[in-house]
Amino acid sequence: MKLLPILLLLAATPTLHAQEYPTRPVRLVVGLGAGGGSDTVARILTTKLSEMLGQSFVVDNRPSAGGVIAIEIVAKSAPDGYTLLAMSPTHVVTPSLRPNVGYDALRDFAPIVLTVFTPYVLSVRTSVQAVNVKELIALAKSQRLTYASSGIGGSNHLTGELFKHMAGVDMIHVPYKSGSQANSALIAGEVHVSFTAIGGLVPHIKSGRVRALGVTSSKRSAATPEIPTIAESGVPGFEVIGWYGLGAAAKTPRAIVDKLNTVINKALPELKDRYAAIGTEIAGGSVVEYTAYLKVEHEKWARVVKISGAKAE
Repeated sequence: MKLLPILLLLAATPTLHAQEYPTRPVRLVVGLGAGGGSDTVARILTTKLSEMLGQSFVVDNRPSAGGVIAIEIVAKSAPDGYTLLAMSPTHVVTPSLRPNVGYDALRDFAPIVLTVFTPYVLSVRTSVQAVNVKELIALAKSQRLTYASSGIGGSNHLTGELFKHMAGVDMIHVPYKSGSQANSALIAGEVHVSFTAIGGLVPHIKSGRVRALGVTSSKRSAATPEIPTIAESGVPGFEVIGWYGLGAAAKTPRAIVDKLNTVINKALPELKDRYAAIGTEIAGGSVVEYTAYLKVEHEKWARVVKISGAKAE
């Protein structure tokens, strides 16, 4: 009987830790550079989490190897909830592009929550002689065009590869460290085309510095309803949805994961307008739902990689 109090104390320890968590600053690792979609989404959330939980949530940008370095940092971190990962489709795409990548996209992580959805936008620099998707396809068949995306192996990279496959064209991929750099390259005329998150391009689209030809979602974006979908503009059936979520290292105490899930689900409605301003929609949901979603995305992007013939560069 003397063991009973000790056993009860041990059983209660994870819950007690979760109640106290966080007691020191939390690092959120982002696999792309400052100013891109992942970074912007992360910074909006970390500001709110710092306010709600009374500890600093600090963004740590690691724009190397197409996001792989950031993912590996978190996979190998202590499973204590103090090193988190800003997840995007890159997380589940890269293993199909690089079979020897040093992590398992599902087994090595504890999913926390899906935060927001966003379409990507197909845009061209203003000197490109195409005002719609059909004209761009015709142009790409007559000359070699270049397209920009953030990183290698992310979903906007694969969006470009899927577009090439479904439209029957070839374009040269030019990766940048972040979506903002890819957008800057398009504006500066370094590339002809870009596939990037819609949020960072909205001001440039509205100012006329770039020409948006289509969004990748099946429905038009509420942020830019004037931009048609790629599917309705010449590539029937084309659909890609970008997303962002949060994860931690595998074996992170479930009580900590659940606490973060609860707090973020409470925060997201308060952040709805801020996220809408950058072309994203809040998501939310349970840990179980996000875990299932990651599995579906992993399988979907493996099929996209296969049919597109995309390879890591």
